[in-house]
Amino acid sequence: MNVLIVEDEKSLAREIKSFLEKENFLCELAFTGRDASEKIAVNLYDFILLDLGLPDYEGLELLKEGKKANSEAAFIIITARGAVEDKVKGLNLGADDYIAKPFALVELLSRINAVARRKFNVKTDDLQLGDFILKVQTRKLLYENQEVDLTRKEFDLLLYLALNRNKVLTRQQLYEHIWGNILDDQYDSNFIDVHIKNLRKKINAYGPSPWLETVRGVGYRVTSEE
Repeated sequence: MNVLIVEDEKSLAREIKSFLEKENFLCELAFTGRDASEKIAVNLYDFILLDLGLPDYEGLELLKEGKKANSEAAFIIITARGAVEDKVKGLNLGADDYIAKPFALVELLSRINAVARRKFNVKTDDLQLGDFILKVQTRKLLYENQEVDLTRKEFDLLLYLALNRNKVLTRQQLYEHIWGNILDDQYDSNFIDVHIKNLRKKINAYGPSPWLETVRGVGYRVTSEE
């Protein structure tokens, strides 16, 4: 999933980025509120980690902007310890959670995962896809206890579709959330089609996958009753 880290302490921002990338998140950095505002206006993110104490921008105003421009993004605000008023204001403006400095990176990850479970209405780490089980924590796709050999990006693609089950996702949405923000001169919608074709081929070698649907002219969808 695609994360924007808005933090003016560059060493901390880079530390968070490095840690989350090891956990298979796609991360971008913004060291100033102005830079963050520009990125939020044109790009789609799943998570925005927002430091309210920015020197060049009012953090709560940036939160308001972000909620309008990225309505589906989850916001976790970062505050100075004891800044109760900012926490309350942030939550009232629609932030999904907050974390106070200093914090452990594993705690941040735990909060991100908790928000993701609420955001996607996931009550378990195992997602049932027909006769397949997608194990979120261990990043495995199983069919009758046999593991389907997927690449990292194939798993990310399937997971994002599964989390948004029953929702049609366009090729552009999939590209931005799995591979990063699109540069017009390099985007090729066929890129997603090729990955879906390879993914389907691997899955179908074990069992049928009617739950992985192509929506002609639009994109793809995973259907699941879970």
